[in-house]
Amino acid sequence: MNPRTAKLRALLAAGGPGIVPGATDCFTAKLIEQAGFPAVYVTGGGTANTYLGGPDIGLITLNELASQVERISDAVSVPVIADCDTGFGGVANVKRTIKLYERIGAAGLHIEDQVFPKRCGHFEGKSVAPVEEMLYRLQAALDARTDPNFVIIARTDARGPEGLESALARAHAYREIGADMVFVEAPNSLEELQRISKEFKGTPLVANMIERSRTPLVPEKELLAMGFNVILYANAALYLGSFAIRQGLEVLRKEGTTESMLDRMTSFQERQKLVGLEKLDAAERDLVARVDARRKK
Repeated sequence: MNPRTAKLRALLAAGGPGIVPGATDCFTAKLIEQAGFPAVYVTGGGTANTYLGGPDIGLITLNELASQVERISDAVSVPVIADCDTGFGGVANVKRTIKLYERIGAAGLHIEDQVFPKRCGHFEGKSVAPVEEMLYRLQAALDARTDPNFVIIARTDARGPEGLESALARAHAYREIGADMVFVEAPNSLEELQRISKEFKGTPLVANMIERSRTPLVPEKELLAMGFNVILYANAALYLGSFAIRQGLEVLRKEGTTESMLDRMTSFQERQKLVGLEKLDAAERDLVARVDARRKK
């Protein structure tokens, strides 16, 4: 069993983990862990943006997203919560997805009720599957789970195409079939977040803070007090990074050197420390010394 599934369960039982920033690569995931966040989120939309250079419109495949989840899970020691879109097919595909995500080290995932091809939950033009189809997906996920601590989050994207009442009704049905957590995507106001909180009092909840989009940015303390255990900042690191990169590249093109930006850049030494060069070098030296000592006996 993956010990990080139990860790995630413990964080949820304690009312957290609170803010969980999203990563699309191992380097960013390590920065998130280094900053002290108790978990990392692997964003499907962000992965499509960085891995394919495309939008979040269902382009990413199971193997492409799972490969990112696996590498990121291996790179950090904290629990990893992963996006698995609609489960990548019918019930047999959902079962395969759950088994794969468990095997590669994720501590939990969310699966949504959109039709394929899905779209980012904050886009226009989304369509949701019939409630029964999502219930089949969830039952398949629950049946495929082998680690009882592996967290299955039911996400509904019905707020946009069908309205809040439909989204709440769907979320209740998903919770009743056995989903561990409820994720009502893209509420449009603080009042809607409060309504979700009241509807699901005592149920672990997910809130997704997407900057300059549909859902207002609400401070962590307020969301935790409302019962939102997991507060995703799915693409904050991507936005921060791309903003800094764009500015830095403009300076480099204009000035022909990075000299004026050194105080705003991670140093060569900091970079090697983050990726564990010293630790790996020390392990290699120890291994060589042990083998050489054995040969001399």
